[in-house]
Formats: sequence, C-alpha cells, structure tokens
Amino acid sequence: MTDSKQAGFKEIDAAELLAMQSAGAIQLIDVRNIDEVLRGTIAGAVHIPLAQLPQVYGKLTQDKPLVFYCHSGMRSAQAAGFMADHGYHNAYNLRGGVLAWAKSGYAFVVL
Repeated sequence: MTDSKQAGFKEIDAAELLAMQSAGAIQLIDVRNIDEVLRGTIAGAVHIPLAQLPQVYGKLTQDKPLVFYCHSGMRSAQAAGFMADHGYHNAYNLRGGVLAWAKSGYAFVVL
C-alpha cells in the first residue's frame, strides 16, 4: 500500500483491494460513467459518477474504508482526494482502475 500523503488518501493495487474485500466491510465506489459501468463492474460496488460526488459525499460512511475506482485510476484518484479534502481519512484509490483489476485476472459483474 502506497501512501499518497500529499493527496491525503492511500493508493492500493488490485490484490490489496481483493484482500480488503475478503477481510471485511469496505464501501467500494465506481466513479465511471454509466456506459463504462454497463460493460462490467467489480462485485459489491456502488455507482456514483465522479461528477455527482460533490452532491452525495456527505451520505457516504466514515465508519469503513471508501475505495474508489474508475477505468485507469485517474478519476478515482480525484474522488479519493476530494473525500480526503472533506475530512474522510479512510479514502483509497485503486491504482490502475479496472484495467489493473482485469490484468490481475479478477472477475467482473455485468449488469
């Protein structure tokens, strides 16, 4: 796990996300656009497009880690940084996004 201290959130890779999912409760958030989500999502994820995050972030839990992902990790890094800027100290970004998840051989759920 790499600390992104300047950004206030932590970067994790696909194996670390899988371990976090197996170990217990996390809130997994897909910040991609709906057309991307319809191609496949990581099991257990909630879809909140990045553009909508400023309107709904206050409804997200602070009791468990918030893990954000997108296609390549850029938008989800913005989401995790936004949450960190708003007092969420348990924000994570999936480094490499769904591309890294797929490259690791992990499954997707098609809606």
